[in-house]
Amino acid sequence: MTETLRVGIVGAGGIAQAVHIPNYQKCGDKVNIVAIADVDLERAKDVAKRYDIPHAYATVDEMLGAQELDAVSICTPNKFHAASAIAALQAGCHVLCEKPPAMTVAEAEAMASAAEKANKYLSYGFHYRHTQDVEALKRFIDAGELGDIYAATAIAMRRRGIPGWGVFTNKELQGGGPLIDIGVHMLDTALYLMGYPEPDSVFGATYQKLGTKPGVGLLGAWDYENFTVEDMARGFIRFKNGATLVLEAAFAANVEQRDEMNVKLMGDLGGANVFPLTIYQEKHGSLVDVKPAYLPDKPAYELEVERFVDACLGGAAPISTPEQGVKLQRIINGLYASAESGEAVKL
Repeated sequence: MTETLRVGIVGAGGIAQAVHIPNYQKCGDKVNIVAIADVDLERAKDVAKRYDIPHAYATVDEMLGAQELDAVSICTPNKFHAASAIAALQAGCHVLCEKPPAMTVAEAEAMASAAEKANKYLSYGFHYRHTQDVEALKRFIDAGELGDIYAATAIAMRRRGIPGWGVFTNKELQGGGPLIDIGVHMLDTALYLMGYPEPDSVFGATYQKLGTKPGVGLLGAWDYENFTVEDMARGFIRFKNGATLVLEAAFAANVEQRDEMNVKLMGDLGGANVFPLTIYQEKHGSLVDVKPAYLPDKPAYELEVERFVDACLGGAAPISTPEQGVKLQRIINGLYASAESGEAVKL
């Protein structure tokens, strides 16, 4: 491995431009973004010019064939995660893939297998793990402060937050709506803090009540005539250790808050709300709330990319693993299957 990580970007859309490229560039001499690939070659060339990236290609295969890369960021719609990640891994690159892992469990398993065969890192873009609230709570959990965490709630609710850009409302390209897009963030955060227990069964329901009608859009006007995903999903997950998790995710719902992203945990020695962090305990005959007086404010996306780079250069391994990606994908797809059948699904 060279001292400078040679990076390629797959997908020249919003997440590449807002997160991956600028945060790689913040790593200074540790990183050289060599190339970018996008099916829209003109967009790839435009982004390459804007961010001073030397090479632009129309496909990931062209980029991997032309350039000697050490790592690749996958920033495409969900449908193309698996193929792009597997191609990069087989070319000998570490991979940072945006969430969710893939469209299907089989794809997530194939990605994990490719990473194992290549002996390369495959990490997923679950940036909430890198927030200071989560990191602080993880230290409390690891120290036993919450005890046995047996119940959790994961919430990713927007009042009218259907994205008015991109392909977020296209089921063919994304696999679903808020469950697989924003719900997956809070689900992963909860699972991470719970120690990623093995799921046993799921029961899910999805709704399409608001997205197919015109309305007020707090994230821009959406194409309601071609809205093919759910606008809300709800789910119940039971784990093999007896713990349970309730999940709510919505792009649009008639709720009070404009945007709520949170995880709530309950253990036999304490509980917690993660955002902002508050820990609930009984100590010395009193019920107490513990809140941090100070937490560092380094952005989670910046930490995510910085730590991936350091891992690729020989530092600590990424905290997101391919095995966790498979487990998460199994839950997501199980919830969609349950919603379609109206029955609980055994995983």
